[in-house]
Amino acid sequence: MSILLNDITLRYGQRILLEGVSTSFPQASLTALIGRNGTGKSTLLRAIAGLGPASGTVELCGRPLAALSARERATTLSFVTTDKVRIANLACEEVVAFGRAPYTDWIGHLQEEDRTIVERSLQLVGMESFARKTMDRMSDGECQRVMIARALAQDTPIILLDEPTAFLDLPNRYALALLLRKLAHEERKCILFSTHDLDIALSLCDTIALLDTPHLHHLPAGEMVRSGLIERLFAGENLQFDPQHRSVRMRQG
Repeated sequence: MSILLNDITLRYGQRILLEGVSTSFPQASLTALIGRNGTGKSTLLRAIAGLGPASGTVELCGRPLAALSARERATTLSFVTTDKVRIANLACEEVVAFGRAPYTDWIGHLQEEDRTIVERSLQLVGMESFARKTMDRMSDGECQRVMIARALAQDTPIILLDEPTAFLDLPNRYALALLLRKLAHEERKCILFSTHDLDIALSLCDTIALLDTPHLHHLPAGEMVRSGLIERLFAGENLQFDPQHRSVRMRQG
């Protein structure tokens, strides 16, 4: 398994967000992490990345997170945050090249192999024609693809993303989720991302991790719909689920 959680407990102050959670996320899979606001989705992602405290153990690609050096973590897991990034003075290819930092010398000198990986990373997200453009002249969706390209250039088996579709319109949210699905399956990445887009998560993801404090329910997308867990969690949202098509819509009347 790419990510293994064993008896994980997360707290925010005195509040328990997750308690005694054990689950795993395999290679070549796309998983959506969903739940109500403020229930700990970002906190869990940060704990998996080693950026926040948690009790229990996290294993990445068969090795305990706590035993990995900083460089080993950087070559095992990449993390795309929800922050809007606008770097005015750097071309996209230079931003993506930062992903090669774990593999370069102390002054960050790129070898030919590094440049090839940067170029391919931009191609994978459909941004090769933007290589020399700066991000201050690009849309939110284009910028998000560049940040995913940087994560791809980091060449890690695991990619975490915190609300990658947060600032995008509906067509671009679907396009980005389709890109993540393609990368997970064709590049054999373990991709875990938090989202509020239930319909996109259910229709495009392999599995759903539902954070229902203090529990984490992790099921294949179709099984998650049929379980009724999402409907119960979001009972006040007046949602109706279609198990056959793995979709959600507002109830009428």
